[in-house]
Amino acid sequence: MNIPMVDLKGQYETIKDEVDTAILQALAETRFILGPNVQAFDQEAGDYLGAKHAISCASGTDALHLGLLAAGIKPGDEIITSAFTFIATGEAIRYIGAEPVFVDIQAQSLNIDRARSRAAITDKTRAILPVHLFGLPADMAEIQALADEFGLLVIEDCAQSFGSRYQGKTTGTMGCVGAYSFFPSKNLGCYGDGGMITTNDDGIAAQIRLLRNHGSSQQYHHDVIGYNSRLDELQAVVLRIKLKYIDEYNQKRLAVARSYNQRLANSRFQTPAIVDDRDHVFHQYTLLCDDRDAVREHVLSQGVACAVYYPIPLHQQKVFADTTTVELPVTESSANRCLSLPIFPEMTEAQIASVCEAILSA
Repeated sequence: MNIPMVDLKGQYETIKDEVDTAILQALAETRFILGPNVQAFDQEAGDYLGAKHAISCASGTDALHLGLLAAGIKPGDEIITSAFTFIATGEAIRYIGAEPVFVDIQAQSLNIDRARSRAAITDKTRAILPVHLFGLPADMAEIQALADEFGLLVIEDCAQSFGSRYQGKTTGTMGCVGAYSFFPSKNLGCYGDGGMITTNDDGIAAQIRLLRNHGSSQQYHHDVIGYNSRLDELQAVVLRIKLKYIDEYNQKRLAVARSYNQRLANSRFQTPAIVDDRDHVFHQYTLLCDDRDAVREHVLSQGVACAVYYPIPLHQQKVFADTTTVELPVTESSANRCLSLPIFPEMTEAQIASVCEAILSA
């Protein structure tokens, strides 16, 4: 049985009539830039997340970049963050001329470690940027308490966590800014690139709206040097439809993860934690194992997709070679042992069983 990492075609088939009809309607209306679907999606997503402002943009990377700018991050500022994440987290910090300060992660959650964050604070530190990795919220109460103690901002990387909740609050609504990605493989994904910034701060929101549209609030009037970072109208059409099903999608992902955990219990693989005080949306189902590369090759040979996120942590990337040299033992161990298995809402029990059979026979 050939099993992909994610079945975008299968999901499209379940909403095909809605998507096709809505796209044809948008094409007929020909309002393609900041059109009615973009405006409606911003409102609907904000309502769903419980954010005062939800402002779409062209990508998750842009969401981080514009969010950092609007929050007032300046060149030379230090931003404490995780090295076990996609490059965009560090890129966005560097775009501004700020400095990423990479700290280690927790062994179980794979999210940023508060104690290591505290030790990294200097007089140049301006913000903490937790990444809600693979869809599991970081320890936001501890992170916010640390930020409050030192007068720091909290900026959330929610690229993989749309709809996840920590103690009842959605990720992206606890810091001053949240940044989301709608890359197609995300749990809420469009059919191209897309992103969103959330905030409860009116001033930050106004700045983001300027920055995403060439620094303009009125045509041909430009208040700041801005960017061309607007969500495409057709992507907004897709996202509005998928948003209606996001809770269903997330619950089905959780069910797949629970089935994986049950089937892989008492094996040599460390399965991801499902914690009572937060909702894991399982953008990825990632386990840890020794001899990861050999396991991966065996699983692929059985026709089952699997992937490594992320094999080279950011502090070991060439592009960040000029950062302060640090040792991040948990990060480095996790990068050498992590393996992500297929997970998508449409997975059947037969597919789950086949994946586990391939893993356990490695």
